[in-house]
Amino acid sequence: MKKIMAAALAATLALSVGACNTPQDRALGGAGLGALAGAAIGGAATGRAGGALAGAAIGGAGGAIAGAATAPQCPYGTYRDPYGNVYCR
Repeated sequence: MKKIMAAALAATLALSVGACNTPQDRALGGAGLGALAGAAIGGAATGRAGGALAGAAIGGAGGAIAGAATAPQCPYGTYRDPYGNVYCR
């Protein structure tokens, strides 16, 4: 039952960050998903909290790097609106 709940939580988080566009948003979402997946894998592989913590740290770092690297590029640059939001041109 715990595995099913973990998979459902991971799927929910993946869908919630699917629309992030800026590299910072993608890095943050990737870090969250990577940490969640790393904690689940580390905890399942070792059966200890230390394994889950190590997996979360490694997965979070890897997810942040991958998320920032896969952010879509804006061909004509970006601009900020008066509220500070970043948009592609």
